Amino acid sequence: MQSDVSDIFEQTLQEKKSELQTCQNAQNVLTCSDCDKMFECEIRKAYVKAVYESMSKGQGGGFEF
Repeated sequence: MQSDVSDIFEQTLQEKKSELQTCQNAQNVLTCSDCDKMFECEIRKAYVKAVYESMSKGQGGGFEF
């Protein structure tokens, strides 16, 4: 069951990453930090959320980098 959960979070992360890269290409920027809409961008917010959920596998909590 754990691998199923991991697969779901990894799949979501890959989908959000693809959406983010499509947006970056459309905006003609290499990174979100080059975009004027970075802090209000729903696509970026969804990607960041997917990154954290992928790291925690939906369990929440803090991260140590």
